[in-house]
Amino acid sequence: MADLFDNPMGLMGFEFVEFASPTPGQLEPLFEAMGFSLVARHRSKLVLLYRQGEINFIVNNEPKSHAAYFAAEHGPSACGMAFRVKDSHKAYARALELGAQPVEIPTGPMELRLPAIKGIGGAPLYLIDRFEDGKSIYDIDFEYVEGVARHPVGHGLKLIDHLTHNVYRGRMSFWASFYERLFNFREIRYFDIQGEYTGLTSKAMTAPDGKIRIPLNEESKKGSGQIEEFLMQFNGEGIQHVALLSEDLLATIDQLQLAGVPLMTAPNEAYYEMLSERLPGHGEDAKALQTRGILLDGSTDNGRPRLLLQIFSATMLGPVFFEFIQRKGDDGFGEGNFKALFQSIERDQVKRGVLQVDTPTTA
Repeated sequence: MADLFDNPMGLMGFEFVEFASPTPGQLEPLFEAMGFSLVARHRSKLVLLYRQGEINFIVNNEPKSHAAYFAAEHGPSACGMAFRVKDSHKAYARALELGAQPVEIPTGPMELRLPAIKGIGGAPLYLIDRFEDGKSIYDIDFEYVEGVARHPVGHGLKLIDHLTHNVYRGRMSFWASFYERLFNFREIRYFDIQGEYTGLTSKAMTAPDGKIRIPLNEESKKGSGQIEEFLMQFNGEGIQHVALLSEDLLATIDQLQLAGVPLMTAPNEAYYEMLSERLPGHGEDAKALQTRGILLDGSTDNGRPRLLLQIFSATMLGPVFFEFIQRKGDDGFGEGNFKALFQSIERDQVKRGVLQVDTPTTA
């Protein structure tokens, strides 16, 4: 995709998401169930590269590392992420000039120094310019596992589509400014979702390359809503979910279900009965979507369907979860589903006793 607007940092998509857990061995089986394969091990650290398609997940088990301290504070979580850039030294210098805080990641002999700045929740945001096959950071710092494909097909997940940040109330503008100032992100969507008892606001930010998208979520009013629950469980701001792209979501979901990945339950039948009213002529098999719990959004204006298929996992790493999506011409985030989804999560919170609801009393 061509640059949408000025791209001073030379952004070129996501490179990886880094994960850590205070419980050794917790992450690996989860990622394997999601279709990822262990493709490489770090040469000198307890760091693993799990991959599916072009998605890189780093599992950092190194003790006394930045990742270990992050996991000790936040639990199992996404403890860092990386952007691809054309020139990491120029991008890093520019970020520091614009007020970014450097994060020093210790390196051993003959290892690459990966420039990083302080991102959401204090997690490092790495700037990576070595990502060509044969010349990537993994080719230098890792050893590939023999007999494993470099880019396993897995369950058909191809790319990191977006990831979200949950932030404290009143902090959305700070993080929007962070991405705007350093990377020239732009706001492409703004949502104010009101449930029956709580609400949230979401500002979707996108990078100039159109490949890095980061929605920012905050609680819109007082109460024990789902953003506040995340912040309490996570012990701070952080990455709430990572969205992964498939070209055949129905087949991907079938494989995820067979592997035992817990997925959000389907909305009620009325949701699927109303699809033809909300999206006339969408052309999708509503029954096939319903049996898998897949949501449908987009538009069918002028008889030209532009659709987004999406489904969310249950929380898998503390309060952190994953989204699985397929885009058929729609570049949104499923905003047409937001209200229904928000209310379903709200109902779940009421059932679990997280959200206290006053019931009317009779005289």
